[in-house]
Parts: sequence; C-alpha cells; structure tokens
Amino acid sequence: MRRSPKASGPRSFVARRLLLGVAQTVAVVLLVFALTEALPGDAAVALAGDQPDPARIAAIREAMDLDRPAYARLADWAAGLSHGDLGTSLTSGRPVSGYLADGFGPTLLLASLTLALLVPLGLGLGVLAARHEGRFVDRLVSSVTLAVYAVPEFALGVLLVTVVALELAWLPPTAVGYGTDLLAHPAALVLPVLVLLARPVCSLSRLVRAGMVDALASPYAAHARRCGVPGARVRYGHALPNALAPAVQQLARTADWLLCGVVVEALFVIPGLGTVLLDAVAERDVPVVQGLAVVFGVLTVLLNLGADLVAHRLTPRGEVAA
Repeated sequence: MRRSPKASGPRSFVARRLLLGVAQTVAVVLLVFALTEALPGDAAVALAGDQPDPARIAAIREAMDLDRPAYARLADWAAGLSHGDLGTSLTSGRPVSGYLADGFGPTLLLASLTLALLVPLGLGLGVLAARHEGRFVDRLVSSVTLAVYAVPEFALGVLLVTVVALELAWLPPTAVGYGTDLLAHPAALVLPVLVLLARPVCSLSRLVRAGMVDALASPYAAHARRCGVPGARVRYGHALPNALAPAVQQLARTADWLLCGVVVEALFVIPGLGTVLLDAVAERDVPVVQGLAVVFGVLTVLLNLGADLVAHRLTPRGEVAA
C-alpha cells in the first residue's frame, strides 16, 4: 500500500532536521577546536606566569598536549566529549563539568524567571496591539517597545543600577556576597531579570502583533467573520495560532541568548556560566573555554531544533478541497 505524502511529510521533515542537528553539532565541535587553536600567543607561556621557567613551560605544554599534532589532540578531545568528558582545568585541576555544574544553576534561574515573565507579557502586549490596530493603544505599545528595544542591555543595566540601586537604594546593585543560592536573596534577581526581559519582550510583542494583524486581514479570517464566527474566536482560534510559529522560534533564540549570555552576568556579578567563561578566557584556561563553548553551541543547536519542530507542527497548512 502506497504511503500518502501527507503522512510521510512531517516524518521526513523531522528526519531531515535531526540529521541537520547532528551535522551542526559536529560543526560546533570542529569550530570550537579551530578557534581555540587560533588564539594568539602561547597558552603555556601565559599560564607559566610573569617569569616563566623553561622547564615549567615544557611541563605545561606536555600537560596540555601541545607537543602533539593538532589532529591527534582533536581526536582525543572529541572522543572524550562523546563520553561526557569535557576536559580538566589547567589552573585548578578540576573537571570542566564541575565548573558547568557550579555555574548552571544561577544561569538557569535567571533564564527561567525571564522566560516565565516574557511569555505572558510578550503575547499579551502583541495581542493587545493587534486588537487595537492603528489606534492609540497600538501606537503607544509600538512606540514604547521600539524605544526600549533601542537601548542596549549594558546601558540599561548601568542606568538601573545607578538610579534604582545607588541613588534610591531600593535594590542591591550586584549579587556579590550571595553565592550561588540566589533564590534565598530574590532582591538581587530583580535588576538582572529586568535587563534580560526588556529587549526580548519588545521583539516578541512586535512579532506577535505583526502575525496577528496579517492573519486578521487574510481571506480565511474575513470568510469566518462573514459566516458569523465571533470576533474573539477569529482572533484567538485562527489569528493567534498563525503568530505562534514565529513566536516559538523567537523564544528559542531568546532562551539560547539567556543561557549563553555574558553581559548581564558580568554587570551584576552573577556566578553563572557567562562569568565562568569570562574568568577562563582571562586565565587562558583553554579546556574550560573549549568545554563551555561546546556546551553553548550544543544548546543552541538543540533549542533551534526543538523550535523548528514545534513551529512546523503549529504552522497552519491549508487543505485543498476535492
């Protein structure tokens, strides 16, 4: 019995995206290794200190396997990654996975809080603007979101710290002294979450608004209204699902940005993955840089893969009447 194209279409799309995800993951591993190899200077000399001893430099080069060919080091590193071994820090001797475990909690907490606020705010503002298209509410929402989006996150963070934390003394300016248990000190999370939330909520709301406006102006929405379908059902049952597919992809990009972010963690001294990566770069701790870069890259691939699959499922496909 012949399989219909309708039945095989979604499965072939999933298979193609999975294969592409595997290829992207391999490319991430190769790119990270190539970029760390291309870093200027000699990592062994940098780690040896201000007055490097030749014997110490030779020992460091041997510990880093720098005396071996690049292809041999790549093969060993990739084999370790396939078993979950991200390497060992050169400065502390700790496994890179330990750094990942230490920093993942604060980063995940900030990302989760931001996304929990982003989804209702972004969708709500987008739907509100689309419902009042061309009127005062629409112009107000569009103007405010555009103005906020134009402010870089670092500038917004400095402004909030200066006004809210230093001038008014309402909130702590940084998370210094609170350790990794930030849930026990919620006041230290307010300003970082506000900075992380500001630009994504603007882009998501404008994306949802544009999708709903286009859907409400489409022929099928006009036909539904002519048939007496209530306006609320047209908006939320027909127009909103059209805006959800691009919104899901935008949320995936935002989640990737939140998990791989550095600027906000550095500004508010959050002991997350971004701070760990910055410290490793400053210390030329190549295994930590490589391990975290691979983790960030794989997260990007997985998030975008999941978003593509969900968006493919949500995208409306018109049926041709027989």
